[in-house]
Amino acid sequence: MNSVNPPVLVVGAGPVGLVAALTLLQNGVSVRIIDKDPHHRIGQRGAGIWPRSLELYNFLDVSEVSGLGKSAPPVRSYKPGTLEPLEDSSMVPPIEPTPSIPFHSPRSMGQQLLDVILRRHLEKFSCAVEMGTELRSFEQSDEGVTAILAKNGISETFDTKWIIGADGAKGIVRKQLGLAFLGETRDDTRLVTGDIRLKGVGLDRMHWHRFGHFKERGLSLRPTDEVGEDGWQFFLYGHELDTTKIAQSEELVFETIASFIPTEITFTKLVWMSDFRANIRMVNKFSEGRVFVAGDAAHVHSPTGGQGLNSGVQDAFNLGWKLALVQKGFAYKSLLETYSAERLPVISEMLEVTTSILDKAISSGDPSVGRTPILYMLGINCRFSTIVLDEFVTSVEGRPINAYGVLDEGHLEAGDRAPDAPNMLHVGRAEPDETTLFGLYRPWYHTVLVFAPSATDATQILGALEAYDKSVVRSAVVLPSSTPVTPVASPADLVLVDRESYAYSAYLMEAGQTKVFVIRPDGVVGAIVHGAEGVKKYFSKIFLDA
Repeated sequence: MNSVNPPVLVVGAGPVGLVAALTLLQNGVSVRIIDKDPHHRIGQRGAGIWPRSLELYNFLDVSEVSGLGKSAPPVRSYKPGTLEPLEDSSMVPPIEPTPSIPFHSPRSMGQQLLDVILRRHLEKFSCAVEMGTELRSFEQSDEGVTAILAKNGISETFDTKWIIGADGAKGIVRKQLGLAFLGETRDDTRLVTGDIRLKGVGLDRMHWHRFGHFKERGLSLRPTDEVGEDGWQFFLYGHELDTTKIAQSEELVFETIASFIPTEITFTKLVWMSDFRANIRMVNKFSEGRVFVAGDAAHVHSPTGGQGLNSGVQDAFNLGWKLALVQKGFAYKSLLETYSAERLPVISEMLEVTTSILDKAISSGDPSVGRTPILYMLGINCRFSTIVLDEFVTSVEGRPINAYGVLDEGHLEAGDRAPDAPNMLHVGRAEPDETTLFGLYRPWYHTVLVFAPSATDATQILGALEAYDKSVVRSAVVLPSSTPVTPVASPADLVLVDRESYAYSAYLMEAGQTKVFVIRPDGVVGAIVHGAEGVKKYFSKIFLDA
């Protein structure tokens, strides 16, 4: 990698900026990443990580998120003024585990730990976040972007090709681009959140404790050992609380929390806190020229549903592979227009989902009301995108966009999330070994899955792939469970026998059929086609002169 002047400047080093940087680095594109804060941010903040994001971290080979993340404990609410349990409920809507969903349960991991993990992965590419470095302004031309940076009062002019603004809702990138930030500020939802260390007699660490009422006055305490063995993430909410005042005083935080819990409380430390008002806003577009926005720089919303940070890293992942292909000279610059086109409908519907949950929480007094499996984000799709191709679906003019759907495993179209399949036997070598489909998908190449009755039936389709650079297109033939487990000669990168028929089931294949699924670098089904001509047609939407 040319590290002299990296072609991409990432502004903001929270999870969104870090995922953007890591995706580009894995694609062989060097990055400079800066953050204006002199110190790394602390705090749990948005700690819920939903299955679609767990899949994303899996593709990036960041296995620690699933490994170290904790399951959400059951929520216990109490009879007013007592420690007598009223009911136990779940913040997580139930979903049946299936072979196509390897991460079927959300995880909790504070943003502080997530940032540390992602920074370590950047370091593998000799990329470190430059803290205390602020973007002051930028000017762009057809050829690139000139940024004015400042560190310790010293100004620097930095020439780069692209800027990704992951600098939050108050960041400079969106403002300087002049993008609209349309929406509303909800004065009916204010809360104080933070990390605290405390012990209470009778307050166990097996539950997420909830006292009071969401609308009037309430307290939520989620145990987290990341803060300490007596650590909690707290939320104080309700219109009867003066949250602005409470957030200015550690003493008032202690007093307010103690007022909810009728037991002896020992406070050790208030680690971090912030007051929050529900802003529900989004940009009118995600880019202008060579400059992009992602995460909170592009959309903010109610914290109900925990979709925000997840949506932000998914923005970054969608942009990363496309920007890499353009920067490396494989794709036309117009591919970058699909970043905004694919994310706008998703984010617009996400704001509707989270606002609906907020309204139900206010009217019912219960923040877990209205939470459905849609929050798993597995049904998010871009079926409407101009760069996906499905030869098995008749396109209907004016078909409604349902970008934030609930996953339906009995239906699969181009633009949907690609399902996983375990127990795939890799037979292209002397000793067969097992893999999963998710083990194949990575952010720096398209994976062409050819489902065929025999390796010979896939030959013509694989021949068409020889026109494409091996570094950005890989192939796998998927053979039915009846295939003998012997080494198979094939021009494909992998030959897999679907021993348990999990892949045939997840991809809705029938025996004897030949069908091709092109999986994009972001784990989305880019194309479902009959054969070689369909593959060529799909790649003509992605690659130069394909």
